[in-house]
Amino acid sequence: MKTDIEIAQEAKMLPIRDVAAAYGITEDDLELYGKYKAKVTEELWNKIKDRKDGKLVLVTAINPTPAGEGKTTTSVGLGQAFAKLNKKAIIALREPSLGPCFGIKGGAAGGGYAQVVPMEDLNLHFTGDFHAITSANNLLAALLDNHIQQGNVLGIDPRQILWKRCLDMNDRALRNVVVGLGAKADGMVREDHFVITVASEIMAILCLADDMKDLKERLGRIIVAYNFAGEPVTAKDLNAVGAMAALLKDAIKPNLIQTLEHTGALVHGGPFANIAHGCNSVRATRMALKLADITVTEAGFGADLGAEKFLDIKCRMAGLKPDAVVLVATVRALKYNGGVPKTELQNENLEALRKGIVNLEKHIENIQKYGVPVVVTLNSFITDTEAEYAFIKKFCEDRGCEFALSEVWAKGGEGGVALAEKVLHTLETKESKFKPIYPDEMSLKDKINTVAVEIYGADGVTYTPAAERALKKVTDMGFGNLPVCMAKTQYSLSDDQAKLGRPTGFDINVRDVYVSAGAGFVVVLTGAIMTMPGLPKAPAAYNIDVNEDGVITGLF
Repeated sequence: MKTDIEIAQEAKMLPIRDVAAAYGITEDDLELYGKYKAKVTEELWNKIKDRKDGKLVLVTAINPTPAGEGKTTTSVGLGQAFAKLNKKAIIALREPSLGPCFGIKGGAAGGGYAQVVPMEDLNLHFTGDFHAITSANNLLAALLDNHIQQGNVLGIDPRQILWKRCLDMNDRALRNVVVGLGAKADGMVREDHFVITVASEIMAILCLADDMKDLKERLGRIIVAYNFAGEPVTAKDLNAVGAMAALLKDAIKPNLIQTLEHTGALVHGGPFANIAHGCNSVRATRMALKLADITVTEAGFGADLGAEKFLDIKCRMAGLKPDAVVLVATVRALKYNGGVPKTELQNENLEALRKGIVNLEKHIENIQKYGVPVVVTLNSFITDTEAEYAFIKKFCEDRGCEFALSEVWAKGGEGGVALAEKVLHTLETKESKFKPIYPDEMSLKDKINTVAVEIYGADGVTYTPAAERALKKVTDMGFGNLPVCMAKTQYSLSDDQAKLGRPTGFDINVRDVYVSAGAGFVVVLTGAIMTMPGLPKAPAAYNIDVNEDGVITGLF
């Protein structure tokens, strides 16, 4: 079987202007980045903003395992499958981070015959959005330290600096650093920190902003530090907003590329779902809803993270209403949740499946709590058996879910037709009664408890003394009405990644809380979650190369 990158490099791509034309987008509405990728302009939005929205389908998954689930692959394949059924569909995805590309997870272009292309461009520098976000983040950090160096008129307390530098790379050595070493002219010596770019508040702001005006207002609200009186100091106070916005003026525009079968894909923004809100940009999703009858979008990691944040943060802020949710699983991943080691997943094991399917059950229940119809799909592997399929199909249908097998990895759009038909049937026969799981006016502690108990299945929540103090301060500052963005391991419904299946009898442990005032949510750090990941013992970077002809190999 060919690798993903080999399939992508053999693809016959259409010029991006031709892909755009299928959606009524003219060349005047595009800013071309070569032949096969482009940004769409603000002028296009002004032309289409009064159109009726199409249907919105969210693709999510069970908790990720080493066995793989294929959420992005399913999203891409479903978009291609709708075209096979003569439906006008478009895909709205996040951009990949370099961290996973060179780390352990790989890229985020889909897989097999359900990919977006050009795959190498997307997984590496693409149109420079992440570089712009990194630059804007670090400009703010530089202006902050420079203000202190040049007399500190705002009275910033160097012991209470919140703003961190960022880099789009897994680099654990940068988690905790000391800056300002050297001579007096080299700045004030202080402890500093880095986060990965996808965890930067500026990434969240870019993804949630309505337009440039909203972007600048959000940038201005970023709290970078506290002064000696304990009052917040913002990016606006540092006179940083205009220059940051200038760096982001192109990055705010959604990017258009295509699938292997030439379905359009708006790929924009890329916050991680374990440490950020895990959804592509509001601008890209809104634009997709105006351009096509069906928009397929995905949210990162399992439904306890990406889908929860899509439904409680993104939809709440943007006024979006999902019409259906596709929940992706694999037989292998369910058996892994049932205690089968990775080396034995190819063997039929209905008992392990019975034990592990409780993870899928919990995610089904969670989505149904939001009032949105659910379609469960299995991303098929050749080692799966008919008995395993039959067991899972009955399990899902007994819980009021449509069920379909997906073979998009091997067959592209054709392999997703059965799934697309189930989704269409759901859209036509079941009404979405979407409602976030908690109201704005609920206290932050009650919001955290609601997510922990209702979505994760916890008994309750415990707080460190530091988290208790931070929560009180955030509430006293007037941010108690904001939604919560839970930073938690993706591998378990709990905050302990070793607890697979559907764990019970646990508390969620909150170690810190801080407000992302520009993004408009309160971040809650649980367990041992890191905002700057590290590389594994054998990083994917070891296998990536480029030959004399400029052809990249080893990306996946």
